[in-house]
Amino acid sequence: MPSDATLALRIGVGFALAFAIGYERELRGSAAGDRTFALVGGASAAVTAVVGRSSPQAIAGVITGIGFIGGGVVFHGEGGLIKGITTAGAVFAVAGVGVVVGMGHLWLGALTAGLVLLVLELRNVPVLRLLDAR
Repeated sequence: MPSDATLALRIGVGFALAFAIGYERELRGSAAGDRTFALVGGASAAVTAVVGRSSPQAIAGVITGIGFIGGGVVFHGEGGLIKGITTAGAVFAVAGVGVVVGMGHLWLGALTAGLVLLVLELRNVPVLRLLDAR
């Protein structure tokens, strides 16, 4: 079992990476913002850091719970348009980042968070718009 300092580092990194993604969502006017994302990422990292290797069911529980949060940010707007799918996907991705970081793979979690931010920003950064399929 890792030391408490190591576990605290993992949880802190999970919160920080998730906060960055949530900050981007908040800037774009999403229903879920930096606090929601930080809580999801940090809690995912905490659960995984403490029981991850001994209880894979705990990780499954995290992922299942995230489905409820994701469902809460998706709604039908005017004209039958569905809103919040990207944010729901980002919440799921943040839970994944938290799980990866909680398992001790800090660099892999940072890389994943960076890729999530890249995908979320494709339409908002002029240079990245060239990569957007639309």
